[in-house]
Amino acid sequence: MLVLKALHIWMVISWFAGLFYLPRIFVNLAMVPADSLAERDRLLLMANKLYRFMTPLGVLAVVSGIWLWLGYGFSGGWLHTKTTLVAGLAVYHWHCGRVLKAFLSGSNAKSHVWFRFYNELPVIVLLIILFLVVLKPF
Repeated sequence: MLVLKALHIWMVISWFAGLFYLPRIFVNLAMVPADSLAERDRLLLMANKLYRFMTPLGVLAVVSGIWLWLGYGFSGGWLHTKTTLVAGLAVYHWHCGRVLKAFLSGSNAKSHVWFRFYNELPVIVLLIILFLVVLKPF
C-alpha cells in the first residue's frame, strides 16, 4: 500500500505541474499580438502537448486515490472535503481543455488579466488540500 501511496503522490505532483503551467500558457496566449502567428502557434503547440501529457496523469492520480480510499476506508469530514475539491480540480482540468479549444479555434474572448486569476485557482485548492491531508481537522 505504501508503494501505491508513493505513486499516487508522484502522479498528483505531475498532474499539478500541468494544472499550474497550462493556465500560464493561456496568459501568454491572451497577450500575443494578432500579427504574431509564429508565437501563437508555438504556444498552442506547447499547450496542446501539455494537456495531452497531464490528462492521463490526472486520471491515474484520481484512480490511485480511489484505490487508496478503498484500501484505507473513507472516513472523516476532511476526506469528504478533499474529495469534493479533487472533483473540482477535475472540472477545472476539463475547463482548461475547453479553453484550449477556444484558443485553437481563435474564439477566446478572455483577457490575460482574467487568466492570471484563473491561473491561481489550483494553487489555492492545493494549499487547502495539503492542510486537510496533514492536519485532518475534522
